[in-house]
Amino acid sequence: MSGIDLARRFYEESVRPLLGDRPHAAALLGAGSEVLGFDDEVSTDHDFGPRVQIFLPPGTPELVADDRVEVTTTAGFFVARLGVDPAAGFGLEDWLVTPTQTLAELTAGAVFHDPAGELARRRAALAWYPDDVWRYVLAAGWLRVAQEEAFVARAGSTGDDLGSRVVAGRLVRELMRLAFLVERRWAPYPKWLGAAFARLALAADAAPMLAEALAAPGWRAREAALVAAASRIATATNELGLAEPVDPAPRPYYTRDIRVLGADRFVVALTTAIRDPAVGALLERHGGRRGGPVPALPGTIDQVTDSTDVLTCPARCRATALLLGAG
Repeated sequence: MSGIDLARRFYEESVRPLLGDRPHAAALLGAGSEVLGFDDEVSTDHDFGPRVQIFLPPGTPELVADDRVEVTTTAGFFVARLGVDPAAGFGLEDWLVTPTQTLAELTAGAVFHDPAGELARRRAALAWYPDDVWRYVLAAGWLRVAQEEAFVARAGSTGDDLGSRVVAGRLVRELMRLAFLVERRWAPYPKWLGAAFARLALAADAAPMLAEALAAPGWRAREAALVAAASRIATATNELGLAEPVDPAPRPYYTRDIRVLGADRFVVALTTAIRDPAVGALLERHGGRRGGPVPALPGTIDQVTDSTDVLTCPARCRATALLLGAG
């Protein structure tokens, strides 16, 4: 039995009868492999079993909770994980400082009972970025590719095959995360990134290319696989209609014997299409780069750090607002 089904059965058979006619909502959200649907027989060796969250109206006498039943309010539950209650609005700063793993945990899982719609309202507020925030985050993702896409060949051509492989691995991760952005899906943390990526429509084309890039015995084959994957995800970015389309064909890197997508062109196209005043002001605060139209933009918290100790602590996440230009 999956963890979600186990939680539903636990709620319906063991917890709900104890609540009588008391107003409440019930769900399984937050941390846990079963929330994202990746639990299997190995998951049962720790932190697994029947459990549920019970949400009571504010001021209601509390039930006795244990490690299987978390008793809280809807506002309190979301504030504990985000630092804010999305029912009161979720602004630009909130989007920038919230890890995609957290957003996945709060919008996946299962709701078993929600007669007042309090959970549904908050989950809907976290469903996806507003369009101009989406443009900004996509642009930041393509900028990360642009900053390193020539290094696979450059390192490899000097005989540094290990360095070339390391950069290739970094670019594979960035392209995978871009695919999640294109398909409007919250990317999970590294343990489940590949498994979740395999569920994306883009994976049918891009996954073999990315796997080839990681397995290639030499930098030429590595480069060819990466630019093919980047071109496929770039085509999908164009198909979103968020910006003027950009030619997704690979091209030379200056006059060198190096092939790249030229990902900076997507950064320019996406940021040029931004009209929201708050996102525009964010771009202005970051400024531009010397000698060209490509803006400087760190993106979201996931795009500036992969520190577990930061990404799993809402207070630390919110403290990055100044670094991200939102504070």
